[in-house]
Amino acid sequence: MIRNQAIETAAYEIMCRAAIEIPEDYKTGIKAMLQSETNELSRFVLAAMVENWEAAEADRRAMCADTGLPRYYVKVGNEARLEGGFVALEGALRRATARATREVPLRPNRVHPLSRKDNNNNVGILAPEIEYSFEPDADWVDLTTVHKGGLFGTDYRMLFPADGIDGIKRFFLDVMVQFGRRGLACQPAIVGIGLGGSKDAAMTLGKQAACLRVVGERHPDPDVARLEEELKELGNNIGMGPMGFVGRSMVVDCHVEVAYTHTGGMPMSVHSFCLSSRRAVARVHGDGRIEYRTDPRWFTPYMRREGLDYEPSAERTRLEAGQAQGPGRG
Repeated sequence: MIRNQAIETAAYEIMCRAAIEIPEDYKTGIKAMLQSETNELSRFVLAAMVENWEAAEADRRAMCADTGLPRYYVKVGNEARLEGGFVALEGALRRATARATREVPLRPNRVHPLSRKDNNNNVGILAPEIEYSFEPDADWVDLTTVHKGGLFGTDYRMLFPADGIDGIKRFFLDVMVQFGRRGLACQPAIVGIGLGGSKDAAMTLGKQAACLRVVGERHPDPDVARLEEELKELGNNIGMGPMGFVGRSMVVDCHVEVAYTHTGGMPMSVHSFCLSSRRAVARVHGDGRIEYRTDPRWFTPYMRREGLDYEPSAERTRLEAGQAQGPGRG
């Protein structure tokens, strides 16, 4: 039985970690950019980012004044038993959010859209957002918190099958140029692409691609993995760098996730994560143990299943084969 108090404890801890500690995979990606960037001003910005992160960790303070909109992604093992069920789990997540807002502190960014009422705790109607996925043959719960800005850095277009790969690239470049030119996103960042599904599914999938995969990870489908590499290369060759300055350091990595869609269309969303990839994860076990990490492991073979029934061995074989063939596994 997973106790409600363990859920609240873990949720509060990852709220604190996400606000202060930058995941190692993202730090490594930024440091690699610093080595390859040739523009002096862009190099200065990248170096300042790393210094700010180090200062935030040393002082145990949020590394950005805008602490974004905290949200949760919850992966539940099929065999997990929750004290009080999902209603109790959501109550624990809301209490942890309010406490972290007060104690980290996080900036209270959530207001009612009409009255602008602010509860000063980042909790309100449908806030924080909580999204779920499930995992077979598991008895744990994974809690992932992501602190992402909630205003800009997102775009959507309904493409058509005839647009093909070239249309995907054209829209991606259009979005990247506007993000940089108009200051609609903080670069450099992980960029997530959602392809397919319905319009709302494409938007959700793109945000998950940006926020729930680590730098350097490639999609198990070789064609999707190849597209990820091509889009990353394109994004870093439009003449823009950190915070819109001249350079070639705009996309730390590009992640693409796909969903089967209507035969007549190809919905596409583009999401830019914050320049501080703020995420943290806790796995809560039934015996009370809590394990912390920064890789969400959200997109499992089960989540990407295609057939009528899930066959773990076949899916695992396909995943491993795709990773072996895909570029950028290094």
